[in-house]
This record gives sequence, C-alpha cells and structure tokens, in this order.
Amino acid sequence: MPRRAKYSNVNKTNQIRAPHVKGMGDVSFKGFQCLNPNCTYFIFVRKDDITENFTVKCPQCGYVHEAGGETVFYDYSMDVNDENGNPESVATGQFTIYHDDYIAEAKEYKYCIVCNTLKPIEDFDKHSARKTGRQGECRLCKKAYNEIKNGTRLTDQHREAAQRRRLLLDITGSPRIDSAAIENRFHHKCFCCGADLSHVSSNREKPLDHTLPVYYLWPLNTENATLLCHDCNGQKSGTWPSQFSGYSDAKLHQLSILTGIPYDTLAGPPTYNPDAIAALHDPEKVDSLLVKYAHYMDVVISLRNRILRDTGFDFFSVSATISDAYVRKANELYNR
Repeated sequence: MPRRAKYSNVNKTNQIRAPHVKGMGDVSFKGFQCLNPNCTYFIFVRKDDITENFTVKCPQCGYVHEAGGETVFYDYSMDVNDENGNPESVATGQFTIYHDDYIAEAKEYKYCIVCNTLKPIEDFDKHSARKTGRQGECRLCKKAYNEIKNGTRLTDQHREAAQRRRLLLDITGSPRIDSAAIENRFHHKCFCCGADLSHVSSNREKPLDHTLPVYYLWPLNTENATLLCHDCNGQKSGTWPSQFSGYSDAKLHQLSILTGIPYDTLAGPPTYNPDAIAALHDPEKVDSLLVKYAHYMDVVISLRNRILRDTGFDFFSVSATISDAYVRKANELYNR
C-alpha cells in the first residue's frame, strides 16, 4: 500500500546541526563514570568501539578501563564465630569490579539530530528500521515538531501556560526535592500499576506526581510526592486522588501512610490548600505576585476568579496597589 501523500510540510531554515552531531543519528554510545575512585569524569564511548579487546582511557585522569581489567575497592576477610564466639577468618580476598561487567551494564546514549544533545536512548521512540533501533530525534523535539505541524503549538499559549504554572508554584512554594528518597520510599515501583522503575534512568519515564494537584495550590515536596510511571502519571495528571480510577480505597489508605497526607483528604472531594489561601491574605505577598506577573495579568485574573468562585475569597481585595481598572476587568469576566 503506497504511503499517503503529505498534506502539510514544515519548511526548515537556519537549522543548527553541530559538527559533532553530523552523521551520528544512528550511532549509540555507552556512558559511564570513570572507575578511578578519585575521578568524577563521565565517559562516553561509541558502542561499536567496545570490541572484544577494548581499551578505554579516561580523558581526564588517564585511568584505563580494558577488557579483562579490574578495579579493587577494598580487601575483605570473611569471618565466622567459632564455638567460643570469637571471629575466625575463613576466607580473604579483594572486592573487585571487573571492567567487562561494568561497561556491559552501562546505559546507552545517542545524539538527537535536532537539539544536538546526547540523551539516554530511552528518550527516543523505537524505530526498527534504524541501526540503533531508535528514531533520530528525541521525544521532546518530536513533540514540539508535531505541535508545529498539527497547528497546535502557539507560542503565546505555550508561554502563558508556563507562566500560569510558575504563578501557582510561587504561591504553593517549590522546595528542593530528594528524588532518590521518594524512589526508595516507593521501592522503585510505580505506585499505581506496580511497574519496576529501578533500571529507568530518565525522569520522564518515572515522574514524581503532585499527589494533591497544584491546581488546588498544593506543593510538591519530598514527603508528599508519589512515584508513578510515565503512563500512569499521564492518566493521573491534575486529578484528585479520590477521583482517579487507578486508586482503589485500599490504595488511598496505603498512599496516606506513604505521603503523610490524611486519608480523609485523599478520599474526600478536591479542596484548596489552606496554607496557600492563608498566604494570599498577606498584602505584601499579593502585591509582589502582581508585580512579578504584571505582563500576564490575564493569567492572574483567571486565577483570582477561579479561587473566588470556588472558595468565596478574593485576593485582589487585600492588595494595597492594584488598579481599579484591573478589578473591574476581573469582575466583568467573573460575571459573564
């Protein structure tokens, strides 16, 4: 069956193709940290250069990783207590990592031919006809391209959505997240479907979910985040736990224990974060937000009207500086 004729085409001009990326669309690399304990250099080697008798020299410290090579990290003695309870060595040796095993388990990477960056190979969709088995462009670039081609990527809308999210984060707070602690707490498994994420390196494939949606001004932090796989996160995104079909009542009980969020909150109806609403009663806080997002007042007005409609609280009323013109505009939109 012949391929369908193109109904649209994206004509590219001034495209950047870095010299180091040319011809690399179907070349995969192995990436690993130098095994020298005193070196932190991360090494990338073409996969087809790792032959049976490979030698890889660290560009920074000169340490050699080679076929049949090994790195010793400590000496050990295996001790067993005798009948008197005294330790007796039954075996001694060295704790050794073999270079063949270390490089064999190293993650694969490849260049994206669009953004010119070296990324984990799982960031590329599968394409059986290509040498690497993956497409030339990463998922992020592919998504952006398809939005242009399908006429859905509107720069102003994209920028406005980003500012809307930043505004919510400014209200809720955005503390530093300890991803490793969260992954350990969930035993490296998707909380929803149970998929094993222990060998997944891309954060895109193991996102941290706002257990309580940021839409309702709840923050994401190390204690309350939920580990989900990419698919389950996409299904859960923006949904209150009690309204998400992937969570049974038993799951909500378990989630309460894992996140410290009261069961009644998880199992109840959506509700705004009272701490965030309290923060919006502070005139200085509100005025600083108005100044910061003055270029996106439509976004601020939309949030004010939503909170007013849902809670009865008008944070414009606490501002000491907002123009009556903006209040009138917000009221007109609210009353439509």
